[in-house]
This record gives sequence, C-alpha cells and structure tokens, in this order.
Amino acid sequence: MKANIEIECTPEEARSFLGLPDVSKANDIYVDTVSKAMKGVSNPDQLQQFAKQLAPMGQIGFKLFQNFVEGASTAATGGSKPSKKD
Repeated sequence: MKANIEIECTPEEARSFLGLPDVSKANDIYVDTVSKAMKGVSNPDQLQQFAKQLAPMGQIGFKLFQNFVEGASTAATGGSKPSKKD
C-alpha cells in the first residue's frame, strides 16, 4: 500500500515544525556578502578565484559541513548516529 501526503506550508513553518533553527539572519548576511563580492567580478578567472576563497578547504570543508548536517539531523530526530561499516 502506498500513501501520499501533501502539506502546504512556508519554509518558516516547516522549520518550526521540524524543530530546526531559524537561520534567516545568517542567510541574509551571507547573501549580502556574496552579492557585494560578486559585483567586483568581471571575468571567469576572477569568479574562479572567488569560488576558491569561499571554500578554502575544498573537499575537506565539504565533508566537515556534511558531517555537521548529518549530526544535526540525528540530534533533531533523537536517533543515534549510524555506525560506519568499513
């Protein structure tokens, strides 16, 4: 048996329902900073350099962020952290 449930709500309502923090202020600051920085970019080389500055640790930084998100979702659901099987 398959059941589909559709819920219409705003992102703020969804965050509140799931118990996630409101990060709109941090997002506004980030978007403003990136927008100001992008105004000075006039060619692809500058854009590539800017992208490198945003993620100075590259793949390691991405992995750290991914672990942070996984940990936060585990804590939000009250579950235990899944074990890694090598």
